[in-house]
Amino acid sequence: MRSISSSTTTNGDMECYFPIRPECKEGVPKTRFKPKVGKTLSERRWNAAFDSDGRLDIAGVLRRIQRGGIHPSIKGAVWEFLLGCYDPNSTTQEREELRQKRREQYASWKEQCKKIAPIVGSGTFVTTPVINEDGTSIEGSEVVLPNSDADSDKKVISWLLSLHQIGLDVVRTDRPLVYYENEANQAKLWDVLAIYTWVDNDIGYVQGMNDICSPMVILLGEEADAFWCFEHAMRRVRENFRSDAKSMGVQAQLGILSQVMRVIDPKLHQHLEGLDGGEYLFAIRMLMVLFRREFSFVDALYLWEVMWAMEYNPNMFAEYASNGSHEVVATKLDKKVLQQYGKYERKNVTTGRTDQKSLLAVFLVAGVLETKNKKLLNEAKGLDDVAQIMGDITGSLDAKKALTEALKIHKKYLNKARITS
Repeated sequence: MRSISSSTTTNGDMECYFPIRPECKEGVPKTRFKPKVGKTLSERRWNAAFDSDGRLDIAGVLRRIQRGGIHPSIKGAVWEFLLGCYDPNSTTQEREELRQKRREQYASWKEQCKKIAPIVGSGTFVTTPVINEDGTSIEGSEVVLPNSDADSDKKVISWLLSLHQIGLDVVRTDRPLVYYENEANQAKLWDVLAIYTWVDNDIGYVQGMNDICSPMVILLGEEADAFWCFEHAMRRVRENFRSDAKSMGVQAQLGILSQVMRVIDPKLHQHLEGLDGGEYLFAIRMLMVLFRREFSFVDALYLWEVMWAMEYNPNMFAEYASNGSHEVVATKLDKKVLQQYGKYERKNVTTGRTDQKSLLAVFLVAGVLETKNKKLLNEAKGLDDVAQIMGDITGSLDAKKALTEALKIHKKYLNKARITS
């Protein structure tokens, strides 16, 4: 990302960082986020949060982010910590060694992909199929199908079949931003998504991953660093994208949402159930791409970083490094350790909640439903009405208020669930 002095944007001129194409300005949601001196994590505060060896005071950083988000000049660097790419207790040297190791790993994967599809890393990308459904090459595609065993062939064919779909989504991603007027930047997004799809062939590529990846590509100048930031973000939401003939991964979170609404607003839940909306399928997009479509680009970034700060668990890096699963254990933690948890996660830890599907995004959706309570009860006569009422929130939501409401509902839910259990 371009380095611009924090002082030039004290008044919140986000246009310097994420300029919008003039012809698109009328059609994009209004941006409400403005950096606030004394609340927003600034470049100066961020640099001061490291000790002489490079260890980070994560508790102080989390407090600042939860109050006012992150200044655009440092978003990428801070996100790497919030998403568990780096351990706050690591030194500068340890992080540089890990960064270099990851860049080499990314380069190795990219080289593997390039041998099969030479367009990878070329500065351009495809929007039309490169092979047929039966795995045969399309004339002019320059695809090199390796001689390998059946499982490897299946992986290669599945990956090659996804490349043009990634391309079609890339050209639709964040189109109002000047950044993506440059085909090389679109190609960078395509490369990251293509290589992620190669690495995670279990789930492969699913529409919506492009919306999550795009900010990382914009914020982190080095492509490999953008890849790893995206890869860590996907660890949080990856299961949402898993689907088969019987179910969608996001249904687990929809089930939690249904449970939350049944507890905090039984009347609205009953009304939605009567309209065959009790499975909350209208909330799929919000949960899968974390409200990217409901907010302006800048406000969505603010929403994500505050959510990640609130959900932050200091054990995340160690658990990721060991490929372990996150377990919340109800133990008496001393105050200093508790301060290293985000506000939302701290509540889960102290109350012993172990269901990690109850992410803050679920309570954000519940909060939106609560703000539309009267309208839904009075005007929704069918699922089309519900979809329209929920669709009307695009561009009208205030991210800060939505987060405050989500925390209130989380607290209310924990209290009511405790009483009924």
